[in-house]
Amino acid sequence: MVLEVALGKYVEAAIIGFLLVFNAALGFFQESRAQATLAALKSRLALNASVRRDGVWATLPAAELVPGDLVKLSLGAVVAADVRLVGGSILLDQSLLTGESIPIEAGPGLQTYAGALVRRGEAVAEVTATGARTKFGRTAELVRTAHVESTQQKTVVRLVGNLAIFNGVIIVMLVGYAYTLAMPLAEIIPLVLTAILASIPVALPATFTLAEALGARALAHLGVLPTRLSAVDEAATMDVLCADKTGTLTRNELSVTAVRPMPGFDEPQVLALAALASADGGQDPVDAAIRAAAGRNKTIAVPTAIEFVPFDPATKMSAATAADPNGGTLRAVKGAFAAVSDLAEPSPTASAAANELEAKGFRVLAVAVGRPPAAMRLAGVIALSDPPRGDSAALVTELSRLGVRTVMVTGDAPATAAIVAHAVGLDGAVCPPGPIPAAVGPDAFAVFAGVLPEDKYKLVKAFQAGGHTVGMCGDGANDAPALRQAQMGIAVSTATDVAKSAAGIVLTEAGLKGIVAAVKEGRTAFQRILTYTLNSAIKKVVQLLFLAAGLLMTGHAILTPMLMVIVMVTGDFLTMSLTTDNVQPSPMPNVWRIGRLTMAAVIIAVCELLFCVAVVAVGKFRMGLGTAALQTLAFVALVFASEATLYAIRDRHRLWSRPSHWLVLSSVGDLLIIATLAIGGIAMTALPMFVVAGTLAAAIAFGFVLDVVKLPVFSRLRIA
Repeated sequence: MVLEVALGKYVEAAIIGFLLVFNAALGFFQESRAQATLAALKSRLALNASVRRDGVWATLPAAELVPGDLVKLSLGAVVAADVRLVGGSILLDQSLLTGESIPIEAGPGLQTYAGALVRRGEAVAEVTATGARTKFGRTAELVRTAHVESTQQKTVVRLVGNLAIFNGVIIVMLVGYAYTLAMPLAEIIPLVLTAILASIPVALPATFTLAEALGARALAHLGVLPTRLSAVDEAATMDVLCADKTGTLTRNELSVTAVRPMPGFDEPQVLALAALASADGGQDPVDAAIRAAAGRNKTIAVPTAIEFVPFDPATKMSAATAADPNGGTLRAVKGAFAAVSDLAEPSPTASAAANELEAKGFRVLAVAVGRPPAAMRLAGVIALSDPPRGDSAALVTELSRLGVRTVMVTGDAPATAAIVAHAVGLDGAVCPPGPIPAAVGPDAFAVFAGVLPEDKYKLVKAFQAGGHTVGMCGDGANDAPALRQAQMGIAVSTATDVAKSAAGIVLTEAGLKGIVAAVKEGRTAFQRILTYTLNSAIKKVVQLLFLAAGLLMTGHAILTPMLMVIVMVTGDFLTMSLTTDNVQPSPMPNVWRIGRLTMAAVIIAVCELLFCVAVVAVGKFRMGLGTAALQTLAFVALVFASEATLYAIRDRHRLWSRPSHWLVLSSVGDLLIIATLAIGGIAMTALPMFVVAGTLAAAIAFGFVLDVVKLPVFSRLRIA
């Protein structure tokens, strides 16, 4: 840009500056997303707490809590710090930290964390940690510090680095040779400027952005919203998907999985009795699931409730007294199997059923009924679970077909996680409890259970350290650090604001089909970017080599800075139309092999160089053209050869696949502009029409020859 301004080429300098500023602004905008995630996390924290100070209970800001304070936890309250219960009994929803939607019964001695929600009861607890030292605080810190360099960033840096080394050597050699020829400084400076313009892939970042933006627009129509454009590119290279269980692979709602009636009862009767002993409304998901299951059967007469006793954590039961249709009364009890079975006559059948269901990871309840003062009888056993989504198994199967390994990462117990994993097709080993191994790989285990937010984060980093491109799919705040760290964080449609702001892709429609759509669209975008990148590398190599060859042949610069700017501008906007080209998505995860890509570019560039040198040689030795006319001929040959090369390499096989309309229109426009400038002598010396037409015909023939040459090159270097 400085050289262009110094030479008065303000338009050319402005074009380069615009492209660079555009990419810088886009990167700055994306950095602000980390702060949005932290703001969403902060909104989930309790603002106030009921604290005992100087023997008096008072409501104070949560920020003023210190370890050792006694706080009161009551219905609807958000736990304001990490605490240990010292009295009372409550039902706690810890999904913010563990991701598990099933609340737990909490009594004295239990440790719970900031951000947990009290669903029922009241308790007193002692503060053990506050602020950044809480598990919630550590989660927020992980979100703030999580960062992974995108595949696109690494690709651009490596490619430009390779080109800089190669072209830098050529430029030094050009200047050295020009000096030995005793060329005047007035000719050396334009030669150097031309070489620099030829060597810099100015539009490379902008084209990556454009390809991803077009991919993002296509995904938006499929119910997938990329919040970071780089996530589209990462979807192409993703080879591991870490999937949360609750709310992601499952529906995040308890439902009745199995009912085992005892002799004398049937399934509808057991559910009706359990519904009697369940609260109507409220926040207890167990009662809601049982009432929903009972409500689906309308064939049984339901007794009329007279009295209801809510669930008591001390007895682990709820009960109801009801009037049956015959005018008598009955008592129904629902609760933990051990507690309810003590009220009734022993039943080996019920005990065996409960043990079997508990071994499968289900939450098991017993139902008993009796007519006072007669003894109670066990009516049956009910198993509850959070069932898989209907499309979870199909997702795992489809991703496996696409070469993506899926592993489950959950805060739930190993037994429960294994049941769900088997149901969705993840039949590998379950990682043993304890710290996750530092060097663990995605093939070692199919399930990682009992993990907290920092464990999910560490697991993603461990996979990345092994060279994998990792996707993380989740729905809760507990998934936020891993979503932020993964190259492709995916938040499902029902995810919290925290998860959505941390993710790179948000599914806007129910279900998981958007993940497969993102992978396929990402691989389509990758093929377009791969073609552009290869073509850009070829152009930068051949232009420098052509300048060197022209200097050797004529003793003068074969291209002027103005001609090079025209080549750069028209060529870049032509090849940017590759972002719309018709391509087939890769069947397996893509990998950027920059070393091999550079080698392929050099080989094809040498072929294109031979064509351009041959055209200039004909113009100089057969047609006797002067230096100015040779510069125009070199300009035309370079542009036409670049067009032929572009069509030859845009397909990994033969060039017969149909190009997009935008590519064809851009190509025709480019040819017409170049031919008009060359024949009309605009900004260059005019050439006869037959010379321009002959060069175009020769370039078309060269394209077919190059199409044959590229096949063994692509095959040998595995460019696919």
